[in-house]
Amino acid sequence: CVNYDDRFAFLGFYIVRSDHRDRGHGLRIWSAAIAHAGARVIGLDGVVARQDNYRKSGFQLAYANIRYGGIVAAPSRPPADVVALDTIPFALVEANDATVFPAPRSAFLRAWIGTSGHVGRALLRDGKLAAWGVIRPCRTGRKIGPLVADDRAAAEAIVQALLESANGVEIFLDVPAVNREAIALAESLGLKPVFETARMYTGPIAPLRIDRVFGVTSFELG
Repeated sequence: CVNYDDRFAFLGFYIVRSDHRDRGHGLRIWSAAIAHAGARVIGLDGVVARQDNYRKSGFQLAYANIRYGGIVAAPSRPPADVVALDTIPFALVEANDATVFPAPRSAFLRAWIGTSGHVGRALLRDGKLAAWGVIRPCRTGRKIGPLVADDRAAAEAIVQALLESANGVEIFLDVPAVNREAIALAESLGLKPVFETARMYTGPIAPLRIDRVFGVTSFELG
């Protein structure tokens, strides 16, 4: 359970190994995580089958997230106007991220962008950050997230640039189901739904531009 600031926390990686279940371990882990958050509003991406259990703990459904996966060929010529994410002023990334995440997460963003193996790209329009995203290695293939953009065309430009580093491996993109343009982008890439979560919160959060979220950063960290 990550406490991002004094008002918002996100809970994830809530897992008990199958041969140790039904012994109360999960409840003790859950209770410790909830206590760590204190009075903060907590968010999570829960498996659909456990929505009722989360509701009993005060979580309410906001919308569904859908994981899309598949193999996408790298473009023969990536967009020329896309640049490395770490070459633009970090303040632009912070301000842009504030439109899609309920709390400041500067330390997290710096680490996420700079972690070995992570590749970030950005698209500027008239000096403003129109889109940005990061691709990272996973146990299977690579995952794109976050993917934030003003519109589908900008998001697609970032995806095409990120695919340069994918080398034809399986790609995963976690998309808010309420963003129809993001769904359309995933489908246009030939990706198929492979998993779904329920984004839930224990209380109100700041208004977010979900229409700009073309890829969730992480189901485990928000």
